[in-house]
Amino acid sequence: MIMRTLITIILLWPTLSWGQFHMIGDSERMPDGCIMLTPDFPYSEGLAYYQDRLDLSQHFQIEFDIYFGDKDNGADGIVFVVHNDVREYQAYGNWGECMGYGRFNPFSPGNSIDPSIAIEFDTYQNYRQNDPISDHIAYLENGVNMHESYWNDNSEDYNLEDDYLHSFFFRWNPETFEIKVFLDGQEVYSGRRDLINDIFGGNTQVIWGFTASTGREHNLQYFCLKRFAMEYRDEDLKLRSK
Repeated sequence: MIMRTLITIILLWPTLSWGQFHMIGDSERMPDGCIMLTPDFPYSEGLAYYQDRLDLSQHFQIEFDIYFGDKDNGADGIVFVVHNDVREYQAYGNWGECMGYGRFNPFSPGNSIDPSIAIEFDTYQNYRQNDPISDHIAYLENGVNMHESYWNDNSEDYNLEDDYLHSFFFRWNPETFEIKVFLDGQEVYSGRRDLINDIFGGNTQVIWGFTASTGREHNLQYFCLKRFAMEYRDEDLKLRSK
């Protein structure tokens, strides 16, 4: 039997400047290096996209902290999105229950970020999107917020609007097509999807960032990027640099 040794090299960018994000809507830079997506104000929408595109042919992991506010009855949440919308860094969806990502009617065309995948952190129940009574996390595609499955720690009292930062990371493996999502150290989503071919039509270069919005109910919502890591598997032991 032939054994093959695989070397993993991880390149880290622990300090990504807020200046590397393109912001639209109500998003603003914060003094501590975080980026506010929505102020604690009704009918707000903010988006922030990292200026360098992701390469889906490579392994990567993105880690950040998210703040959802301090009002348990606030709204509406934050979405981490990876997309190839023709509007590029100006792509946005609807406010309120769509969280700046999706469209109000999931069954008909509308203003949404598409093609895309997304992880929503939903803090308000909207029946039209099949939301449970609790705050929850869900995997989304192509600008559709409606979902059949979600994670809420099996608790109808699960609450993200607790005035704390929540640690989150997103991991992509192009060899196994595996997506993994963790929140506060718990795995909240794991799935397999050929993103390059099934979602992005063969394109490997995609845009990533965050969207958020409020409606009649509202909360301060922001994110703080902690680390971006790209993982290369190189049999020739050659270190590639960005």
